[in-house]
Amino acid sequence: MILDKNSAKKTAELLLQINAIKLKPENPFTWASGWKSPIYCDNRIILSYPQIRNFIREEMAKQVETLYGKPDVIAGVATGAIGIGILVAEALGLPFIYVRPEPKSHGRQNQVEGHLESGQNIVVIEDLISTGKSSLNAVNALRDAGANVKGMVAIFTYGFDISTENFKKENIALHTLSDYDHLIHQASETSYIKEENLQTLLQWKINPEQWKS
Repeated sequence: MILDKNSAKKTAELLLQINAIKLKPENPFTWASGWKSPIYCDNRIILSYPQIRNFIREEMAKQVETLYGKPDVIAGVATGAIGIGILVAEALGLPFIYVRPEPKSHGRQNQVEGHLESGQNIVVIEDLISTGKSSLNAVNALRDAGANVKGMVAIFTYGFDISTENFKKENIALHTLSDYDHLIHQASETSYIKEENLQTLLQWKINPEQWKS
């Protein structure tokens, strides 16, 4: 869900400005899920641009406070959201932890890294939502560790139906700074993408799992 449409437009504009959005309709990307995609969103690039990362940090921190007040802890999903999660935690003056995709195979075999006490209220920070599977894996790891997960705030979502269903099933509220619709509108408005590529991107969004280039 988008909380602030002006923020959504600005976030999309900034992602395009730093080329965090990669378009390759003629030679699609292959995601970890096996899906083929004409677009790839690399939000890690944000960390290399101080003014832009500060904007993202402030907007995410503002949304966390607006939606949840101040939780006890901010959690980032490894690895993409560790950097931005730390920035949000710093902006709010809160402790930070992060969640691995799976427990370490050695040492203390932690999946949740950092100090967490049972019953603490947590907001999870994520950089990107596609199907939501890896994000919700982190939520379940936190719940297993005794945390009370209030919700998740992410930079960007593709807005797939499957992710909406997955978050609903796990009873987790998801809010994002921007989404696919705002991104495509901004990219079209600024001529970042050509008309023929626009149609490809719109068609892909309808049925990404079955899409062929």
